[in-house]
Amino acid sequence: MTSMEEVQKRFKILFDELGKVIVGQEEVLKQVMISILCDSHALLESYPGLAKTLSIRTISNVMDMKFSRVQGTPDLLPSDVTGTYIIEEHKGDKVFKFQEGPIFGNILLVDEINRATPKTQAAFLEAMQEKQVTIGDKSYLLPSPFFVLATQNPIEQEGTFNLPEAQTDRFLLKIKVDYPSFQEELEIVNRYAEDNRLPSLKKVFNKESVKYLQELTRKMPIARDLKAYAVKIVSNTRTQKDLIEYGASPRASIGLIMASKAKALLEGRKYVSKKDIDDMAFPILRHRIILNFEAQRNNLTEDDVIKKLLK
Repeated sequence: MTSMEEVQKRFKILFDELGKVIVGQEEVLKQVMISILCDSHALLESYPGLAKTLSIRTISNVMDMKFSRVQGTPDLLPSDVTGTYIIEEHKGDKVFKFQEGPIFGNILLVDEINRATPKTQAAFLEAMQEKQVTIGDKSYLLPSPFFVLATQNPIEQEGTFNLPEAQTDRFLLKIKVDYPSFQEELEIVNRYAEDNRLPSLKKVFNKESVKYLQELTRKMPIARDLKAYAVKIVSNTRTQKDLIEYGASPRASIGLIMASKAKALLEGRKYVSKKDIDDMAFPILRHRIILNFEAQRNNLTEDDVIKKLLK
């Protein structure tokens, strides 16, 4: 992949392959890809049954990455995620051997992360930031590339543990997955109510090409005034005290610029536009701002407040 045209061609093949399994959800798939291009993690929020798990499994398949899955439950232990030492017999001696947990994959899907206890949620923090896990006094590097794609359900809050701000901030994007349109749902029924076999998919990228695309994303040019515009949006979240109790950190500024670069690359442009920044402000900021009582009293959502910020 040497030219922008070649990169664009490969992205088109990628989305065509994903379309063989996933009906609609183009924006969701695009935002998950943006997260991967930024070498970051994403949090997907939706009601049950909207193909979140299928989407992520399919993405890891066409990108030739090792996929692993953890189901968040209140009895899930940190060692169930990271792995643990087991005793093995070796030449007559008993030795401790580290057995890797599901976190040792390229794409880790954490289903209903908010059902896991705070102690288990904390097991993901080091992995997400440092790309390693520490067991006892020894650290183990995770495979490269490594992404956590977590899901949470906005209903059924009984028996859940809200993600602490320190953890939600580790997710580059919070992606909202909506219901399909009538035509899309009809197509889903036609596909899966008659034949449940998944089509065979081509491997479009591999680990090396993903790293190359991440490098291209970093090199994507952005004008100085657009960079200032992105930082201004984020810093305004700290001054709009009439709507926002707590604003976003500088990590949001870095994320907004990186995500805008990835969006430009994904859409085959050689520069970042103002629209890229405006579009990416929503998934970048919606989990990083805490609305005050007045905004909540007026039934404003995080997205409503971000719209006001952009105006």
